[in-house]
Order: sequence, then C-alpha cells, then structure tokens
Amino acid sequence: MSKTLKKIWKENKSLLVFISLMLVFRSAVADWNDVPTGSMKPTIVEGDRILINKLAYDINMPFTQKSLIKLADPKVNDIIIFESKAADKRLVKRVIGVPGDIVAMANNELTINNQKVPYSTTKFDTDKTILNEKIAHNSHTIQLTKSSSHLANFEAVKVPKGYYLVLGDNRNNSADSRVIGFVPRDEIIGRSSKVVLSLDYDNYFLPRTERFLLDI
Repeated sequence: MSKTLKKIWKENKSLLVFISLMLVFRSAVADWNDVPTGSMKPTIVEGDRILINKLAYDINMPFTQKSLIKLADPKVNDIIIFESKAADKRLVKRVIGVPGDIVAMANNELTINNQKVPYSTTKFDTDKTILNEKIAHNSHTIQLTKSSSHLANFEAVKVPKGYYLVLGDNRNNSADSRVIGFVPRDEIIGRSSKVVLSLDYDNYFLPRTERFLLDI
C-alpha cells in the first residue's frame, strides 16, 4: 500500500468502515426501492419508496444474488421484488400462485386450484373500480380501469417447481406473469410490507406524509 493510500486510510478509517458496512447492509439485509410506475395501484403508488426485506427468504452473499442459506419461500399474497431477466429490470409484484398451484383468470376474476376467488367492490367511479380480493384467507385491494384489456383472461396454468405466478394490483396496467411468464425463485430479491416515504410526482415532488411508514 502506497504512503498516500495509507494516509487516506488512517485519516478516514471510520468513515470508510461505515460506508463499507452500509453497502453490505443494503446489499444483503435491507434496502429501499423507488416505485416509478402505477402497476401496483392502489396498494403502492408512483413515488413510493418501499422497504425491501432481503432476509425474508434467503441469506445471500453480499453484492450478489447467490443464496448462502435458504430461510423461507414466498407465499401467496407476498409483495416481492425481483430482478426480472425477461423484463430486463427490477419489478415489484404480488405473488398469486406458488409451485403446484393451478391458476386461471376470466374477466379479471381469478380461480386458484378450482376455487373461485371472492371479490367485493370497495370503491366505484367513472374511470376505475377498487375491489377487495381475498386469497388464502388474506385480503388486499386491486384496481380495474374501465378500458378493456387483453390481460383480463388467461387459461388455467400450473405453476412449475421453482417458479411463481405474480400479478400487479393494477390489473389492467401491469406487465406481470401474463407478459413475462413465471418468475424464477432465484430472481427474487426480497419482500416488502411497508412504504418508507412517498413523493408526489404530480405536485413538485412534495412529500405525501400520510404514506410515510405505511403498511402495505
């Protein structure tokens, strides 16, 4: 090590150690993710920064997606973050089908393992409808726009081993498994259940304080 590098290390050791630990923490433990699109409305909106729990499913080698220890597998209703090779970008979607499940959709209504998913309307206006969707005894809201979509229907498919079927909560406007196919287990980075903070893109990026630390 040169004298210059030694001097830099000596004078900034604490800062450099702190930065290194933070990078490792964000790589392998927890991070946040900006959400630039409305594919998960109404649960997650444009401008939300969501917390990513990177220890939800695996302990990974820092700075890689190589799993060292498997902790759990994604469950139905989990909101997952994954690096999609098919889409060539990071995506946020909801798990609808796990390996072995048989899933179909008709007119935006799901059938899972031959059981129709129950729906109830929570809000209705001129351009969209908000529905309550109950899967595996857990409920979440989804959004349907009035415009028709070719994504509203698909024939029954069986989720293969090592893969997951994911959908966006904004059902008519989401490039999810209906577009990119099943999500491989090894593309999944982590799970999110909270908005850290939110900025309103349509109002000069002002903070939406009502969405800070919001459970999703």
